[in-house]
Amino acid sequence: MSDQIQFIVEKLNQEPFRKNYNLITFDSLESMQLLQLLNDVLGEIDPKHAVDIREELPEQTAKRMLSLLGILKYKPPGSISDLSAFRQGLVTGSKPVIHPVLHWLLQRTNELKKRAYLARFLVKLEVPAEFLQDDTVADINKQYEELMEAFKNLHKECEQLKTSGLSTAEIRRDISAMEEEKDQLIKRVERLKKRVETVQNHQRMLEIARQLRLEKEREESLAQQKQEQKNQLFHAEQRLQRAQLQLKEMHHAVVDSKPESLMKKLEEEINFNSYLVSEKIPRELESKKNSAYFLQKVVAEPAMSQSDLSVLEIKINEVNAQMNQLIEKRMMKYEPIDSKFSMYRQQASIISRKKEAKAEELQAAKEEMASTERQMLQKTNQAQELEGSDVLKGDEFKHYVNKLRSKNTFYKKKRMEIAEITAEYGILQRTEELLKQRHEAIQQQLQAIEDKKGISGYSYTQEELERVSAVKSEMDEMKGRTLDNMSEMVKKLNTMVAEKKASLAPVIKELRQLRQNCQELTQECDEKKIQYDSCAAGLESNRSTLEQEVKGLLEECAQEESNYHYINCMKRNLEIQLQRAKEEMKAYVSPDPQERRKAIREQYTRMILEQENLGKKLREKQKAVRESHGPNMKQIKMWQDFEQLMECKRECFLKQQNQTAIGQVIQEGGKDRLVL
Repeated sequence: MSDQIQFIVEKLNQEPFRKNYNLITFDSLESMQLLQLLNDVLGEIDPKHAVDIREELPEQTAKRMLSLLGILKYKPPGSISDLSAFRQGLVTGSKPVIHPVLHWLLQRTNELKKRAYLARFLVKLEVPAEFLQDDTVADINKQYEELMEAFKNLHKECEQLKTSGLSTAEIRRDISAMEEEKDQLIKRVERLKKRVETVQNHQRMLEIARQLRLEKEREESLAQQKQEQKNQLFHAEQRLQRAQLQLKEMHHAVVDSKPESLMKKLEEEINFNSYLVSEKIPRELESKKNSAYFLQKVVAEPAMSQSDLSVLEIKINEVNAQMNQLIEKRMMKYEPIDSKFSMYRQQASIISRKKEAKAEELQAAKEEMASTERQMLQKTNQAQELEGSDVLKGDEFKHYVNKLRSKNTFYKKKRMEIAEITAEYGILQRTEELLKQRHEAIQQQLQAIEDKKGISGYSYTQEELERVSAVKSEMDEMKGRTLDNMSEMVKKLNTMVAEKKASLAPVIKELRQLRQNCQELTQECDEKKIQYDSCAAGLESNRSTLEQEVKGLLEECAQEESNYHYINCMKRNLEIQLQRAKEEMKAYVSPDPQERRKAIREQYTRMILEQENLGKKLREKQKAVRESHGPNMKQIKMWQDFEQLMECKRECFLKQQNQTAIGQVIQEGGKDRLVL
């Protein structure tokens, strides 16, 4: 706990808070000051919460803080198991509640800022279902969800760009390389234009090439549309097959069963689906969300080396060991060996695990059965397409085998005929080659004759006209066949639609009855809901009044308890002082000198005498110092003058030595001469 408080104080003394707290001042903060401090930290994370809590009600403050903590995914520690107790502690500014929240917020401030920023755009507004019946509201809600998805994608791209490490220098190099390629392409286009301009009718040829390119693009788009329509047709056929299979199963279930068995089966399905919806799927969804959150967090972090991974593994092992130790301590503290509840807890956990395993097995079996039924339906449809009838069984299958044997002998006979025809085809192919050679020679002779007569190309033109007329007749015939096929297909589709309408008529009647029942049940449900809402509102108002009374009584109880503790402490202090006074009086009036020495009065008397003697000695010493102060100061002044005189002599001696080292001074006739 002290480490936690020390961490909070260090973070609050840093930027951007700069509170200048120490452990004592932080621990002495009152509840309102603690709440304001928590609000300041939340305001740093989300600027919308930077308000003064004195200007709003405590319930509004608690509601606002709880909503933000819920968005930030804060979970109260294990010691606060009841959410109402946590909310009450947050309203009253309890230290055991506020300190863990501050510690958690200050540990991950940057991460929580990012989460609060994203929550402004990604927290979905829940619109009631009855409002979504309006088309305008539904369109606006759909547009809102699309914008939310677009924001998610843009934010992911932004984060990827931030972590990708792309530099502006690389982008500039890419742009310069692309500009060079663009210049080269422009030069190549200009060269090609110059080469094309020398060709006759180049504009017409360019136009034809452009039209060819457009037709090819149109052909590709048409082929793509054809493929999409084929896929849509395939999916529609699959949906039709599934609907037929479900209808068949429903008919079988209605024919072969009783209402009691149907109700029992429906109850089993409802129980299984409710277990999946309420327990299994939310748990799996929560685990998937946690794994996705951790994966996104890992992706957002920079790349890690092997040493970083080894350090993280060591930390994980240490934390796991600490967790195991804490679990063992908790089990030893709250679950002794002789407890009877441990056995029931183990049995309950085993049963829950078996239940989850059986639910997974049942779901897998249902999926496998559905896939097997789909495969069976596909195989049945393939068999019907190949043979035009259902799957054969028993004697019909034997008859079918005999028929296949007869067809096999017939196939072998036809295969021999095909071999003979193939040999004859080889001979005819050789004959065709010879005739083609003769035809080419005759064509060359005919062309030479036409050149001589001045009518070159006459035979080629006639052959082209014949070929075009033949192609036209074939196309006309193909169009006629296509129209006939389309008319037959339209007739078949009309008959199929009429059959489907006739087969669906009883189902539609049943559906109308079910819709009427549904409307009656919906009306009854609305009436029950109105009754429930009115009853719930009355109970809620009673509960709020009781909560206010309980809150006032708790505050009064806390105030009285604090007064009681204060009076009790004062009483104990007075009793201690009275006891000390009695002991002092007893020791003072005691005839025993040893006991009298233990008295506080005697001790203080001895101390006063000692201090008086010490003061007398110090005054005498002060008097002696005052008397000797003048002579001592004179002696110090004389020593300082003596020291200065000796320093001057030393300097003169050093100067004289330097002069004798440089030269010799000679005095003659009142003049000084320097001899070097």
